[in-house]
Amino acid sequence: MPHRHLIALCAFPLLASAAQAIDESKLVRLPGNTHIAARPEFDQGAVPDDFFMGHIQLLLKRSPARERALEQFIDRLHDPNSAGFHEWLSAEEFGKQYGPARQNIDAVVNWLRAHGFRIGTEYKSGMLIDFSGTAAQVRDAFHTAIHRYIVDGEEFTANAGDPAIPAELEPVVEGPASLYSFRRHAHVQRPHLTQTFHGETEYYVTPADFATIYNVSPSWAAGVTGKGQMVAVLEDSDMLTSDWQTFVSSFGLASYGGTFTTVHPNCSDPGTNGDEIEVAVDAEGVSTFAPGAAVEVAACPSTRTSDGDITAAANLLNEANPPDVFSDSYGGCEAQTTKSYEALIAGTWQQAVAEGVSVFVAAGDEGADECGYGRRFATTGISVDGTASTPYDVAVGGTDFSDVANGAAGVYWSATNSPTLGSALSYIPEIPWNGTCASNILAGYLGYASGLAFCNTSVGEGWAYQQVSDAGSGGPSKVYAKPSWQAGVLGVQKDKRRDIPDVSLFASAGVYNQSIVSCMSDTKEGGVPCDYNSPKDTFYSSGGGTSCSAPSFAGIQALIDQKAGGRQGNPNPVLYQLAGEEYGSNGNPNPGNLRSCDANNGNAIGGACIFYDVTEGDNDIPCQAGTPDCYSAAGDEYGVLSTSTTEESIAYGATHGWDFATGLGSVNVTNLVNAWPVVGQKLQK
Repeated sequence: MPHRHLIALCAFPLLASAAQAIDESKLVRLPGNTHIAARPEFDQGAVPDDFFMGHIQLLLKRSPARERALEQFIDRLHDPNSAGFHEWLSAEEFGKQYGPARQNIDAVVNWLRAHGFRIGTEYKSGMLIDFSGTAAQVRDAFHTAIHRYIVDGEEFTANAGDPAIPAELEPVVEGPASLYSFRRHAHVQRPHLTQTFHGETEYYVTPADFATIYNVSPSWAAGVTGKGQMVAVLEDSDMLTSDWQTFVSSFGLASYGGTFTTVHPNCSDPGTNGDEIEVAVDAEGVSTFAPGAAVEVAACPSTRTSDGDITAAANLLNEANPPDVFSDSYGGCEAQTTKSYEALIAGTWQQAVAEGVSVFVAAGDEGADECGYGRRFATTGISVDGTASTPYDVAVGGTDFSDVANGAAGVYWSATNSPTLGSALSYIPEIPWNGTCASNILAGYLGYASGLAFCNTSVGEGWAYQQVSDAGSGGPSKVYAKPSWQAGVLGVQKDKRRDIPDVSLFASAGVYNQSIVSCMSDTKEGGVPCDYNSPKDTFYSSGGGTSCSAPSFAGIQALIDQKAGGRQGNPNPVLYQLAGEEYGSNGNPNPGNLRSCDANNGNAIGGACIFYDVTEGDNDIPCQAGTPDCYSAAGDEYGVLSTSTTEESIAYGATHGWDFATGLGSVNVTNLVNAWPVVGQKLQK
């Protein structure tokens, strides 16, 4: 270890000593750091010089030699045949071994102070400096003005052009992570029941249902409940502690001994805001699968230049003993994420896995176009979530159940509830979550020939079905190359890109009258009473989205950590290894397991399956004819996202093995927990 550290340090270019001034006569621009929405047609002019910008995060960078050394180190951390297997670092060790040289950090800090900025936190990782100042100071130091913009009726502030820094700093400074207030969004979805379904039987999926459907109960019976593990849900709002307590008590989870705390790691208390429903869904989602775990709401306020969830993550990693697992349900598409902010997210998740923390991120709720958030139809083409697409996190997608669409609900649901309010009878066949008109399954269920045909009818063009934010996201990254571990599984693309999602769980917001129950009673933020005896209150307490599936999988990881004897870092290497053993590879598929573990088998699915292979349906969404990646028939106003504009090549259909719609599929939790390699199997030094 000391030898590697010495080589990396000597390879790093040293700046002038901290006592010397930085030469500012030669500047370099930092391209890719103007937000896509900071456009002239939205520009309202510059903010006043004294406009305060707090908690700007300056992202530093390590030398290429240190970056290579860190990547090799992370590979060894996850290689059971390596002597360095699971030898996690502390924040201080991470900074000393893989951060910039101390002399360089001091020179950057002094440069910031010379421009009048107030220094907040210098992170132990050596990769981040928190500072504050005015718009005039930002203009003076980074050579870009801060302007006001009005977009869709809402006011934002942002840098009007790419920042610039002294050329002398370029080897060590990535740039300000963000100089804009365009913030990422939560992925939680309220119920999406439509007039077509109104009045029919509604199926609210409770913790007891999930325990049956995904075979969690045997793990709990064996004492594997997440006890001793801490899962942090990363947030920008608080929630009422009483709501979590009501949730676990109402659904029979309180006896497992899980705990709930709220922390504001090295930040102020954001209080409660419109994201409180997201917080509740996240915290309760963890407890749904790991009722014995310690759930920690880690909330920091989002500011004009920072997102609370990412700040909370960075600050937790700066502590001596970070949580074992992170769950993040906020995101934004890669194309709307500036280069430095993208580097901040990837660097935060990279540090997390180096410290042994497993990171689960919602893949998104916009089907194959994550950039389409909030729109009725796609106009910008295929895209993915920039928070989920890094090589250091598990991107969690969304599924739905197909029993209602197939007329088989009576086979899978009891007419009465158990004492813990469960009514699911077994595993239920799954399809990709997709409530848009582009879904071929939904179109067929409603009597249309195809999603393309449905999207061009008066019903399909209505708000109920023509909305982008009603399908689990997935697709190829345009930023990150394919990680070495994303290989060896049937269906994995040979596209050299990081492809998401990795895994999926149920996330439907009521497409077929099936949605997930939560508790958020704060009426100031749109909450309702958590009275599960009231059909109205239960309906408004339900929803979906990959905001539900990500914390749920984080809860599953808590079970794995408990059984395996410690934190696991990035779970993806093991997930893909196990999936390769079950499904086989592109060159050597396993037909027996593919038949046995096909999700369409429903209650006849194989008892030995770790993954449930979702093979029917898609996460396609409607698009405007003539826009990128949109296939439409002649004369149609709307089309469906496609990998070809000359023929319908759905983006994206579920198939055997891995696919863009659901990744590796969903899981049999107990089989996954029992198949996970334990710490005692690692080689001794």
